[in-house]
Amino acid sequence: MKNVLAIILGGGQGSRLYPLTKTRAKPAVPVAGKYRLIDIPVSNCINSGIEKIYILTQFNSASLNRHVNQAYRPASYSDGFIEILAAQQTPDSPEWFQGTADAVRRYAWLLESWDVTEYLILSGDQLYNMDYEKFVKHHRDTGADVTLSVLPVDQKKATAFGLLKTDDKGKIIKFLEKPKGEALEEMRVDTTKLGLSAEEAQYSPFIASMGIYVFNKKSMMKMLNDNPDFTDFGKEIIPNAIHNANVQAYLFSDYWEDIGTIESFYQANLDLTRHPDTAFNFYETKKPIYTRARYLPPSKVHDCRVKDSIIGEGCILNKATVTNSVVGIRMHVDADCIIEDTLLMGCDFYQPQEERKSDLENNIVPMGIGENTIIRHAIIDKNARIGKNVQIINKDRIQDVNREEHGYCICNGIVVVVKNAVIPDNTII
Repeated sequence: MKNVLAIILGGGQGSRLYPLTKTRAKPAVPVAGKYRLIDIPVSNCINSGIEKIYILTQFNSASLNRHVNQAYRPASYSDGFIEILAAQQTPDSPEWFQGTADAVRRYAWLLESWDVTEYLILSGDQLYNMDYEKFVKHHRDTGADVTLSVLPVDQKKATAFGLLKTDDKGKIIKFLEKPKGEALEEMRVDTTKLGLSAEEAQYSPFIASMGIYVFNKKSMMKMLNDNPDFTDFGKEIIPNAIHNANVQAYLFSDYWEDIGTIESFYQANLDLTRHPDTAFNFYETKKPIYTRARYLPPSKVHDCRVKDSIIGEGCILNKATVTNSVVGIRMHVDADCIIEDTLLMGCDFYQPQEERKSDLENNIVPMGIGENTIIRHAIIDKNARIGKNVQIINKDRIQDVNREEHGYCICNGIVVVVKNAVIPDNTII
């Protein structure tokens, strides 16, 4: 795998994940109590023996830069690296990245300088565990110019992805990006040919692209150079390549979740609290997920009731009830709190005990969750200060509203308390 260079696409503004992306790039969004989304593709690369990794980004990349620099430092005797390439303006290219293919094209001069045979294009906002070595081997064995990783999906999910059809040898013969209506129906296929049972095939009659590609070095550069107006891989480069190149499909049959919206992000995190067989497995010893080493103390759980939940490192929970929730690092939860179906992202630092005590004496809301507070069906971003006797329960069952001036938004019925927000005592949301 030394001949493979990985390129992780950091994405655009992340508007569908707003307000979680208000101050951070999508790949820097926290997940599972202690990780960042970027840790998933980077760890997959490391576990697959890929050591040359670029991360392309252009929005709110400060926290992403800090995390990558602190988490990943290849050995000095290796030629491996993990580097961030930020969007930059030049006399020839005065605009920012216009799409996934455009982002790669802007750095073609750097990518071409590496003595590799394939480029592995990855997304920075997906939750999955893949052995890229098998993916690349399939690409080489089929003599493909480009190979797409694909999986079967149901009709509800199908409209959000690029859909494809293949011939009996796995060669892609048709590709449509996010089809709807009649165009969607035309993309139905018999997925029993992929190994699904008749019942599974009836439930998932579409083949979707995961947005993960392997390109031959020369083939990708030719596609980018021959089509200078094409800015996106899924919408333009791949559909065009089907007509004049060998474009193959590689079936992925394990857990995979595209974390592109607040709803999918929320659900993916809560799924982690259930049995490992039903969600992404962070407990695979042979394929660990790496992240920044913080050297935090163990969590202290005093007289609490905790069920189907994940508790991150360095937390202090006192007489709280936590159900089906994720509690992020350094989180402080006071007495008689009820936390249900909620993602608490944690804190970037500890508030000194003297300062915390002073805040309470002066009726200032300290960091963490105040006593006798109820939180249900919510996401609490980092460093939030939630007062006493607060109810975050979406009392009026509102689906979407922006109340950032009050420290929160509601997205698809999920209350999202923004980073560094202060929610005063006795507030009802």
